[in-house]
Amino acid sequence: MELKVIDGKGLVSASMSASDELFGREYNEALIHQVVIAYQANARFGNSKQKGRSEIAKSTRKPWAQKGTGRARAGMASSPLWRGGGKIFPNSPDENYTQKVNRKMYRAGLASIFSQLVRENRLTVVDNLTLEAPKTKLLAQKMLDMGFDSSRVLIIVSDIDDNLYLSSRNLPNVLVLEARLADPVSLVRFPKVLVTLDAMRKIEEMLT
Repeated sequence: MELKVIDGKGLVSASMSASDELFGREYNEALIHQVVIAYQANARFGNSKQKGRSEIAKSTRKPWAQKGTGRARAGMASSPLWRGGGKIFPNSPDENYTQKVNRKMYRAGLASIFSQLVRENRLTVVDNLTLEAPKTKLLAQKMLDMGFDSSRVLIIVSDIDDNLYLSSRNLPNVLVLEARLADPVSLVRFPKVLVTLDAMRKIEEMLT
């Protein structure tokens, strides 16, 4: 498979040969869904806490007599059936939300996402992306020159330098990631993905 490579002005300057196994794979919606859900689940922290029946600060006295009042039987005010009572199965801070995904499945999911990006013309390869100074204006102008005007763009580079990192912080529609940190959620969420030539080579090495 041949992918077009553009320069800093958005003009096609060369082409690169990409692996059909990685960028020509069929779209596997079920696998991508599993990889994305697992990635989000593994980022969760078990910090939610609910009180059980024994932790509610209410009296354990029987609210009223068992018989003769005409009301339903009640044992104590901390009953889970009552408003303000304890939860039957409360959440604990040590809740584990992680989901295991095999390495082979994870790589196949990423390859399926990249293949779909290529098919939908959402993936653009640029020969180089460097800035002379850490200025947001320079990066915004460079994005305009390459044809990315107002759409949200994910930029993947091999190594992030200080100029690129500092210049992208004030652009709300731009996210810069290193190739080794490219995640399925960001790849699916952004409508446009800009990858440098070095980063493409590194992605091929990671997914093979």
